[in-house]
Amino acid sequence: MGRLGNKAVLITGGGGGIGGAIAERFAAEGARVLCCDLDEMAAARVAAKIGGGATAHGCDVSDPITVQAAVARAVEMFGALNVLVNAAAGREPIGDVVDLSLEDWRRTIDVNLTGIFLMCKYAAPEIAATGGGSIVNIASQLGSVVVPNRPAYVTTKAAVIQLSRSMAVDFADRNIRVNSLSPGATEADRLLVRFKTMEAARAALAPLHPIGRLGRPDEIAEAALFLASDESSFMTGSDMVVDGGYNAV
Repeated sequence: MGRLGNKAVLITGGGGGIGGAIAERFAAEGARVLCCDLDEMAAARVAAKIGGGATAHGCDVSDPITVQAAVARAVEMFGALNVLVNAAAGREPIGDVVDLSLEDWRRTIDVNLTGIFLMCKYAAPEIAATGGGSIVNIASQLGSVVVPNRPAYVTTKAAVIQLSRSMAVDFADRNIRVNSLSPGATEADRLLVRFKTMEAARAALAPLHPIGRLGRPDEIAEAALFLASDESSFMTGSDMVVDGGYNAV
């Protein structure tokens, strides 16, 4: 049946590079997947590529009404919810706190952090109702270190790591494991917000990773699969860093 045989999974950011790769990998391991994304067409493309194991759903993770609707859709479709993966992230502009507008700051907080709070708020009771399961929150290597001119992003990713630890303690008696996953720079469309081409992103960022290259979405998906599966059954409250050695130097 696969490592996630018949598990019901909700993935936010399911239309993106990392979220989409996670959806594909989970479905290949037997999971039934609801791909949620603000860009419902992007989620639909991922679901269509997967086939019968996946369905698309539009969701703004910063909006509690659409979050509740997404969780309800998953439970209605699958009859249960076993795994939640929070991969949605905003594309914040570059600039220090003087240059960054209050609107952009708040939007980054709303999507990257409050979005995880809301998804877990409404999904955790459903996961508990099935007897427990796993929550995987996508953070970043920049949750542990910082780079210039990205104050909103690095702050939210650090907070995601701490929020995951807090929920791991709070949900342990409900048999829900909560871990964060911190990728290094990964070859996904998000990089093209800051770089004109993927080649330019590789030239700028690969030297910062001792392994000598950027990560691939499928490599991040493999790590998420481990955290979602029973193979990590004694692991909760941890941050799994998959960053090609970025934080080692």
